[in-house]
Amino acid sequence: MVQSSYRWVIVAAGGVLGCVAAGSMFSLPVFLLTMAKETGWSVTGISTAMTIGFLAMAFAAMIGGGLSDRFGPRVVVLTGSIVLAASLALASRVTSLIAFQLLFGLAVGGAAAAVLIPMMASVAGWFETQRSLALSLVSAGMGMAPMTMAPLAAWLLTTHDWRASMLIIACVAAAIMIPTALLVRRPPRLEAGEDAFASENPQPDMTVREAVRSPQFMVLLAANFFCCATHSGPIFHTVSYAITCGIPMVAAVSIYSVEGFAGMFGRIAFGIMGDRFGAQRVLVLGLLAQAFGVLGYVFASQIGEFYGVAAMVGFIYAGVMPLYAVIVRENFPLRMMGTIIGGTAMAGSLGMSLGPLVGGLLYDRFDSYAYLYVASWGMGLAAFLIAMIFRPFARREAMAAPG
Repeated sequence: MVQSSYRWVIVAAGGVLGCVAAGSMFSLPVFLLTMAKETGWSVTGISTAMTIGFLAMAFAAMIGGGLSDRFGPRVVVLTGSIVLAASLALASRVTSLIAFQLLFGLAVGGAAAAVLIPMMASVAGWFETQRSLALSLVSAGMGMAPMTMAPLAAWLLTTHDWRASMLIIACVAAAIMIPTALLVRRPPRLEAGEDAFASENPQPDMTVREAVRSPQFMVLLAANFFCCATHSGPIFHTVSYAITCGIPMVAAVSIYSVEGFAGMFGRIAFGIMGDRFGAQRVLVLGLLAQAFGVLGYVFASQIGEFYGVAAMVGFIYAGVMPLYAVIVRENFPLRMMGTIIGGTAMAGSLGMSLGPLVGGLLYDRFDSYAYLYVASWGMGLAAFLIAMIFRPFARREAMAAPG
């Protein structure tokens, strides 16, 4: 089958949507200390909004993926884009911590999942060759967030309070995401009917129930959970950690940007390696490297040291994340991509939810972030060991239709 050139438009749309959706959500670390100072809310309380956001992403991921399988990605992504922008705007106006936690956490987190998961599933369906690279490029768009939305938030805070700054980000998100969502289309193979390509489809007669009960799915869930738990705390708290080390706000935010910039190259490099050497093999080695990478933050105290560790960690963790979707596409039927990728993303979001809360609790208790990075190292080793036991399905062909 000749693959349509429109598939690269889908990749570009996915990259833009991912950048703005993830960037809007991950702008909260930039607002963290300013919000605490201006509102009197605790660092732990504000961090909990991010934890709620990841929990919302977890529960919305599989639902959004399933809706995308049923109705197509465009309607789900468009709805998510509208809800995300509206929720950010409302969150900027609230006067109570619990209202902020619910709006920024539940609404923004759930809307982000409704954008990100259908896009990853859609791209996985559009590509039969260069699949790892394509998914990595979409993920690279998410990696642009620290170089776009985070610096924008930091710059806005120099001339506006946090409420006006967050409202502006909401307007930017609406202006970019809503038109871009209209470019999204269902993969041609699903439009033509998956049965036409059953011989090329992994596990063509597998049901969703069989898929979600399979050991392969369970291993991917566990590996993604511990993988994301490894880097969520360092992502969320490193800006604040650098500030506690005496590094100015703008310089501290630039560490976040360095991590994101390195992540762009990591996604491309891991995508190319995944296509060449196999996604699972590259994932396992990447998880081991990630574990020791996050531990490096314990030894960082100067701006140059932060840059070095951030570049290494960003390169690795950003590189491994798209490989889960590649492994899903190689092992499960195309018709359930949204559901299965949503399921693995659900586990990842649950893992991501640990870092902001645990990091805030550890800092409030010990007045130090060192314990967070040691805990992250341990979870990284767990992810590596779990990923090693994944075994692909033995290929089974669809039953021939009676003649």
